[in-house]
Amino acid sequence: MNHRDINKKNFTSQKLGNILLQICRLIFGVVFIFSGFVKAIDPLGLTYKIEDYFHAFGGVFNSFAIIAFPIAIALSTFEMLIGLSFLFKVHLKQTSFLALFFMLVMTPLTLYIALKNPISDCGCFGDALLISNWATFYKNMILIILAIFVFVFKNKIRPFLLPKIQSVAIILFITVGFGLSIYCYQHLPLIDFLPYKVGVNIPNAMLIPENAPSDKYETTFIYQKNGLQKEFTLENYPKGDTNWVFVDQKTVLISKGYKAPIHDFSIVNSQFDDITENVFYKAGNTYLLIMYDLTKSSVEGAQKAEQIYQMALKSGTDFYALTGSSDEEVQNFIQKTGVRFPFCKTDPITLKTIIRANPGLMLIKKGTIIGKWNWRDF
Repeated sequence: MNHRDINKKNFTSQKLGNILLQICRLIFGVVFIFSGFVKAIDPLGLTYKIEDYFHAFGGVFNSFAIIAFPIAIALSTFEMLIGLSFLFKVHLKQTSFLALFFMLVMTPLTLYIALKNPISDCGCFGDALLISNWATFYKNMILIILAIFVFVFKNKIRPFLLPKIQSVAIILFITVGFGLSIYCYQHLPLIDFLPYKVGVNIPNAMLIPENAPSDKYETTFIYQKNGLQKEFTLENYPKGDTNWVFVDQKTVLISKGYKAPIHDFSIVNSQFDDITENVFYKAGNTYLLIMYDLTKSSVEGAQKAEQIYQMALKSGTDFYALTGSSDEEVQNFIQKTGVRFPFCKTDPITLKTIIRANPGLMLIKKGTIIGKWNWRDF
C-alpha cells in the first residue's frame, strides 16, 4: 500500500470519526434539551416528583422537601443549558465536563432507584414520556458513553461562534430556561401533558375497554417440613398434607394490565355524599376550584375565586371547591379568607394531576373539560 492509499484511508477514518462525534454531540444535546424543556414547562410537576423522592428516601431527606421547587428550577435550567450548548457548540470544553460530571452522578443514582424502586416513575421526562426506572438507567448508560466520547474528543469540534458570542449565548440559554419555568409556574404549562387536558371527557377517560388486560400476579406459598422450607404455587401446594407447615406467602406483580388515563377520581360533599356523577353529567357548566392543600393555597387566589363564585350564583352555574385538606383546615381557611363557596373532598394526588396551580380553576360541561386557569389568570 503506497502513501497515497494510506493518507486516503486515514482521511476516511478521520471523517467517519468526526461524523460519529457530531452524531454523539447532537443526540446528547437533543435529549437534554427535550428533558430540560418538559421539566421547565411543568416546574410544579417536577417539584412534586422531587418531594416524592425526598419523602421516599426518608430520614434527613424529608427536611429537603422545602427546597424542592428551587431544585426543580435549577435542574431544568441546567439540562437546557447543557443541551443547547451541545447543539450550538458553545464552550464545549466546560459544558462537556459539566455534562460528564452530571452523568457520573445521575447514573449510579438511577441504578440505586431502579434497584430499590422508591418511586415507580423516574420523572426524567416529566409527564411527556413516562418510562420505568430500569429504562431510565439504561438510557443514562447510553448518555454517559456519549458524554465520555464528546469530552475526550471535544478539541476536535470546531465552534462556529466567537468566544464573546458564546458567553452571551450561555447567558441567553440560562435566561430562557429560568424564564420558561417561572412563566409556566405563574400561569400553566405551555403544553399540557396531563390526563386532564382541555377537551378531555373525564367519564370517558375513566372507562376500561372490554377484554382489556388486567394485572397479573403470581402467588408463592412457603411451607416447611422436617426443618426444610420449600416454595409452592397455587397448583401444587400441599393442600391437606399436615406434614407441611405453612410459613409465608409472596405475591409478585408479573405484568401490568390496562390502566385508564384517569382513575380514582371522586367528589364527596360535606354530607359525605358522592356527587361525582351529578357533577359529570350536569347539562350546564360547572366550575371546579382545585386546592389540593389549603395550607399552601394562595389567599389572594381564593378571594379571586370568591368573585367568580358570586357570579356563578347569579347565573345558576354550579361551583365546587375540591381539596384534600381536613375539615379543620377547611374551617380555618374559611375564617382566614372569608370565602363562601362549598368545599368537597377529592384525593390530593388527583388534584395535583388535574392542574398545576393552587388554587386553579377548571370549567367542565357534561364531564368535558372546557378550560383551565391558574389563579393569577382568573
